[in-house]
Amino acid sequence: MSSAVSLRLAQVSSSVDRLAGSRWPLVAWSVMVAGGLAVLVAGVLELGPAWLPGVGSVAVAGAFTWALAARTGGRPVVFGTLAVAIGVAVLVLDEDRLRTGAAVWTCVVAAVLAVMGTVPARRLRHAAREALLATLVAAVGALAVVGFEPVVSVVSFEYATLGLALLGVFALVFRLGAGFHGLGRRGLLIVLVGGALLLLTLAYAELLRRYGPGAMVTDLLDVVRWSRENLGAFPRPIATVLGVPALVWGCHMRARRRQGWWVSAFGVAATASVASSMMNPSVALLEVGLSIGYGLVIGVLIGAALIRLDLRLTGPRGRRARRAEERAAGRPEPARGQALL
Repeated sequence: MSSAVSLRLAQVSSSVDRLAGSRWPLVAWSVMVAGGLAVLVAGVLELGPAWLPGVGSVAVAGAFTWALAARTGGRPVVFGTLAVAIGVAVLVLDEDRLRTGAAVWTCVVAAVLAVMGTVPARRLRHAAREALLATLVAAVGALAVVGFEPVVSVVSFEYATLGLALLGVFALVFRLGAGFHGLGRRGLLIVLVGGALLLLTLAYAELLRRYGPGAMVTDLLDVVRWSRENLGAFPRPIATVLGVPALVWGCHMRARRRQGWWVSAFGVAATASVASSMMNPSVALLEVGLSIGYGLVIGVLIGAALIRLDLRLTGPRGRRARRAEERAAGRPEPARGQALL
C-alpha cells in the first residue's frame, strides 16, 4: 500500500515538474491578463453589461497574485486560485467594504509585482526600459482597481495602498538584500535619504491639504495650473522625484551590487501612485495618462543624472574603463520569469 502511494506521489511530482518546465503556465497567464485587460478597457468605453469590469478585475487580480507568488518563491497556484475565488465572492456579495478591500489588495499586489518583476540593467536604456515595464504593469493594475468600484476617500486609499506596498516590498527586499548586513554604509545612507525624502513629501502634502498653501506654494500651484492648461497634465511629484528615479538607478545598481535592491524598493512610490491614479473620478483618463507619461520621462532623466553621479564617484576613470566596467557588470540574478527567492 505504501509503495503504491509513493509511486502515485512520484507520478504527480513528475507531472508538476513537467508542467512547470513547459510554456503552458505562461501562456495561460498571458491569456488571463490579456482577457482581463480587454474586458476592463471595454468597461471604460462603456461597452457591455455593468458587471463586465468586475470580471476583468478578478482576472487581473488573480493573474497578478499568481505572478507575485511565483516571483517570490511562493505557491502561485494556491494563491492565484484563492485570489480568484475571493474576487468572485466579492462580485457576488456586492458589498462596498468587500469591493474596497479587493481594490486595495489589487493595487498593492500590482505595485509590488511591478517592482519585483524588474531585472538588473547594465546600461541606462535598459534601466529606462525596466521603469517603463513597471509603469505598464502598474497601469494595468489601475484599471483593475477601478473595475472593483471601491467606495473610499481618494487620499485615504492612496495612503493605505502606498503604506502596504512599502511594507510588502521592503519585507521581500530584506531577504533579497541579505538583510541589514547587506546594506553597508553606502546602502544605509541611500535608504535613509530615500526614506527621508518619502516622509518629507508625504508630510508636506498632508500639511498643504490641511492648512492650505503659503506664498511659495501658491507659486507652485500656478505652475501646476499652467501645466494642466497648456500641457494637459502635471506629473505626480512622489513618482517623478522618488519612484521612477529609484527604479532606474536601482536596476542599474543591481547589475553591480546587491544594495541596488534597497534602491529599487523605493520604486514602489511610483508603481503604487500609478496603480491608484484612476481613483479620482474628476480627473479625465487622458490627463491621467499624460501625468504618468510626464512623470516617467522626467523621472528617467533624474535617474540618469543619479547614475552618472554614482559612476563618477565610485566608478573607474576614463571612457574605456567605464565601458569595460559596463561589459563586466552582470551580478547574477534570476531571469524575469523565475523565482527570486
